[in-house]
Amino acid sequence: MIQQTELDWLSRWAHCSPDKVALTDKVKGDTYTYQELYQISNGLIPFLRRFDIQTGDRVAVFANNCVETILLFFTLQRLGATLVPINFRLSTSELSYILQDADPKLLFFDEMTAATVKRLATPCLTETIAMLRENLRLARLCHTTHPFQTQANDPTMILYTSGTTGNPKGVVITPEILFWNSINTTMSLNISSDDSFVSFLPLFHTGGWNVLLTPFVHRGASFVFVDKFDADQILRLCNEHRLTVLFGVPTTLALLAKSPMFSRENLSSLRFAVAGGEPMPLSLIQVWHNLGVPVRQGFGLTECGPNCFSLSHLDAERKIGSIGKPNFYVNVRVLNEAGEDCKDNEIGELLLQGPMCMQTYWRNDISSREAFYNGWLKTGDLVRRDGEGYYYVVGRKKDMFISGGENVYPAEVEKVLSLHPAVDEVAVIGTADDKWGEVGSAFVVTKAQEAVSPDDLISHCIGHLAKFKVPKHFNFLNELPKGSSGKILKKDLSTRTNNPPQEEL
Repeated sequence: MIQQTELDWLSRWAHCSPDKVALTDKVKGDTYTYQELYQISNGLIPFLRRFDIQTGDRVAVFANNCVETILLFFTLQRLGATLVPINFRLSTSELSYILQDADPKLLFFDEMTAATVKRLATPCLTETIAMLRENLRLARLCHTTHPFQTQANDPTMILYTSGTTGNPKGVVITPEILFWNSINTTMSLNISSDDSFVSFLPLFHTGGWNVLLTPFVHRGASFVFVDKFDADQILRLCNEHRLTVLFGVPTTLALLAKSPMFSRENLSSLRFAVAGGEPMPLSLIQVWHNLGVPVRQGFGLTECGPNCFSLSHLDAERKIGSIGKPNFYVNVRVLNEAGEDCKDNEIGELLLQGPMCMQTYWRNDISSREAFYNGWLKTGDLVRRDGEGYYYVVGRKKDMFISGGENVYPAEVEKVLSLHPAVDEVAVIGTADDKWGEVGSAFVVTKAQEAVSPDDLISHCIGHLAKFKVPKHFNFLNELPKGSSGKILKKDLSTRTNNPPQEEL
């Protein structure tokens, strides 16, 4: 069990390195030292008290990436309350479900999401990010301290991830999970207080928080914040701030490599680029290596870590396609259908265990029980381990695919498409895409004498799904291939994608 003093990272760094710049906000041009972050985490408490935020309450953020969300998180930790960052791309119905499930006392929103929030019939209080921002100046000057209320196994964050049943599940993140994920990360990447990186991933995603941001704060390192991905800007920042680590999904690393700034900016300060979310092509690895930037790859999931596996840059080409070996405090099993441990090069489901693993989904006992097997988290990923102990993901037990680093679950998309009055049957699979890695392909059987176009189905989806979940291909069939039990044979659909992709939404 971690002692409470070990959880208050800002307090420790404010004492040890008060003048060290922790955060540089390139959106507004502000910088924050560790002393200032600590003062703000105390100084924002009176503002939150206006809304009667108490220990155990949830506070949700439905807004574009902004520094205020990060500052709010550290304040809520001090209060013993829980942050619920929500994907700002979600539709009104998707947002409504999460708010009903999380039951926050307060919801922050911004100009971009205001219209969606106004369509909600939510019982929770609402406030603008702008109002939170206005209180930062006084909070920054605060010299009043408040005790750190969050305990090691309290919910400090709830991250929602879509499920195979179509309804998102809230992964409960505790300080203990953050601590051990940080230990795994800093050991595998050799992070020190001299390191720095640029944060551009969405803060509703575990990658935005826990791949590098929280480990860097724990280690007393520095990070530069931008609100969105812009390849030219990211490359300039690497040079300007002499950044030492760069993280992204293969899609973003490919866009960086295609930028004209890639060969112009001095990237010699980068110790390595870290790729996650999906396998990185060998040709792209070689592009970065040719520039003198080693590529490391990792693997994990919201429910565990997410920094569970790491592939050294020394093995990036020799072990292409591998997710590497387990990080230091990660226990691994690979089980076959009979529940037996697989031998080398046998394919089975990946199970994980360790102190960085979640214990439960938020208020979802059934899914929580189904997620574990004898105390081991079932990932749903099918893997094999080679004779040298390197692991390879060979498929997914469920049908989830990754589009531009975002998880897409076909069952959720199918559920929405089936609500269209012209749709009789539908199946969705992930298919390869040069830009996004994978995109959705929908196979539709229409009802007799009902006509529907891809544009009709896209319009229908947009009202219910985030844009990245909307299929890019639509194929109309007389019937879906099925086995003797009547189950749709999705493996037989992958060769039937023949329609051109729809226009970008």
